[in-house]
Amino acid sequence: MNLKAMLVKSFAVAAFTLSGAALLNTVNMNAAHAATISNDVSVVTVKANNLGYVTVYNNYAAPAATGQTLKPNSHWKVIKTALDGYGRKWYDLGKNQWVKATDVANGWYTSTTYVAPAAQTTQHTQQANQNTQQNTQTTQQQTTTQTTQTSQNNTVASQNTGSSGDAAAKAWIANRESGGSYTARNGQYIGKYQLSSSMLNGNYSAANQEQVANNYVNSRYGSWSAAQSFWQANGWY
Repeated sequence: MNLKAMLVKSFAVAAFTLSGAALLNTVNMNAAHAATISNDVSVVTVKANNLGYVTVYNNYAAPAATGQTLKPNSHWKVIKTALDGYGRKWYDLGKNQWVKATDVANGWYTSTTYVAPAAQTTQHTQQANQNTQQNTQTTQQQTTTQTTQTSQNNTVASQNTGSSGDAAAKAWIANRESGGSYTARNGQYIGKYQLSSSMLNGNYSAANQEQVANNYVNSRYGSWSAAQSFWQANGWY
């Protein structure tokens, strides 16, 4: 073999080695970018599409369809948020059931945009009561009236539970989630029904916990009994 041929062969080997190293670095870079990040939402809403359903995957790093699907406009609690190696966002709905962020409308219960209807109604009622009381009652009477109003809210929240079967299902879920404690905490989840702080809109009172829990369950499951059945099958609701 002459000197020229040897030089050509050496350059070819070096070029192949560098190309392989560059490819390996690219793969490693993509893999390094796949990671869980802080949740930007607590609950997401499934978007409507031409298929009439959204596919559920087993993970975000190397996703494969699980065979499960979600109905459009259904609401789901987010357990984890992650970015894959290509920078695409994914949401974990629990038990390693992942959906693409592009398949859901995030922001249904965010800390900046969502105000719980029950909490909003309570605030408006209290403000109206305070305006009337300022003209006709003393500070002591205002305090008494507010205490009475809170008691009434608790009664209404209890009545809104529905049938005795729903009441039992609600109590069952509360016991599993927090032992029935309004002050229980687990990370961002708070109170008797372990609702996120954003869902409660910063109002952790017992009355607001009851109202928001009822609204959430009625919107997603239709009843506490249905929510209990889902909890028993999945370990969360």
